[in-house]
Amino acid sequence: MHVIIFLWGFTGILGKLIHKDFLHIVWYRVLIACIALGIFLLLSSKSLSVSRKDLPKIIGVGMIVALHWMSFYWAIQLSTASLAILCLSTTTLHVTWLEPLVMKRKFSWREFVMGLLVIVGIAFVAKDFTMKENYALLIGLFSALCAAFFSVFNGKLSQKIAAEHLTFYELLTGFIFTSVVLLSIGKLNLEDLKLSGTDFAWLLFLGVICTSFAFLATIVIVRKLGAFTVSLNINLEPIYTIVLAIVLLHENEILSPSFYWGAATILFVLLGNGLLKHFEISKKEKYSEID
Repeated sequence: MHVIIFLWGFTGILGKLIHKDFLHIVWYRVLIACIALGIFLLLSSKSLSVSRKDLPKIIGVGMIVALHWMSFYWAIQLSTASLAILCLSTTTLHVTWLEPLVMKRKFSWREFVMGLLVIVGIAFVAKDFTMKENYALLIGLFSALCAAFFSVFNGKLSQKIAAEHLTFYELLTGFIFTSVVLLSIGKLNLEDLKLSGTDFAWLLFLGVICTSFAFLATIVIVRKLGAFTVSLNINLEPIYTIVLAIVLLHENEILSPSFYWGAATILFVLLGNGLLKHFEISKKEKYSEID
């Protein structure tokens, strides 16, 4: 499980290591991941058919996924991987108000308050930012909003659609959508798509290992350990990314102390929220056993 979370944390670092525009990074990522997952499904002799009724919803979510990755890598290239991954932590706040609307779940004031504390952490992070870094912050926060939308909508769609089918068509939609965006700005040509050997290797790693493999492995892990255990540990992803950014990109040399105070606040809230949920679930299970 922690290998998968580490891989997810590494995807942010690749936004700096791959010397391509953020749109081309997303284009190659969804293309490679879609091909890899498609091959897996064919070799597994699994049907690729989905209900026509659900297809518009899948396409809509696929476009949101593409927008999430576009804005995520854009924020990284404008600023740092550490900033982008911390912005992604605000996804929890958006899920708090989205889930009651989409999943008909009871609104949680505790989660809302914790989401506001994440905002306080973001304020610390942005304390000494320049105009360009503030721009990157806004784009990163938009990425988090997109992440919340596709997480909640996928949670609803996955109740009746196989997870691998859902992901395959969302990746395919993401590829088509990104292609249309690149075509509209004149960047879908051989010259712009040209890759160096190093960039190709990193993109292959990003598409196959960090996307397709990570997704399939997560399905197995969730079945073995349960969704809550996995979601609790995913809160460690920002820590992995920040540590990797310090070691590989030396981002500690360009980030102020207030950034790390804000990061510590955000990570404390995320882990605290996860632990509180753990105690709530344990308490419910205990009483259900007594009943």
